[in-house]
Amino acid sequence: MKKFLIAAIVLILLTPIGLLAPGSAWGEWGLDEIKSMVGYVPSGMKHFSDTIKALFPDYSIPGFDKNFLQLSIGYIFSAVVGIAVIALVFFVLSKIMGKSEEKNE
Repeated sequence: MKKFLIAAIVLILLTPIGLLAPGSAWGEWGLDEIKSMVGYVPSGMKHFSDTIKALFPDYSIPGFDKNFLQLSIGYIFSAVVGIAVIALVFFVLSKIMGKSEEKNE
């Protein structure tokens, strides 16, 4: 577990390097980019793009996107929030699974 945590921390610390990457990241395309690459937009993607809204669209804080510094802060903040949400989900799941294993013993 210790090696996993070290690897996760290294990846978290390297996250801001994404600010230097040109274009968009692999798999983070909008519907217009999908259509230009594939030729059509899958119906499921089109349906759920209206249903599911991002908490931080384009990795930025709404209204806080005037310059590179503000964009960088929004990018890092969205990463921290994402990491916290994932950690919380795994923490809750581990507690739930731990309780179910205790009952089976």
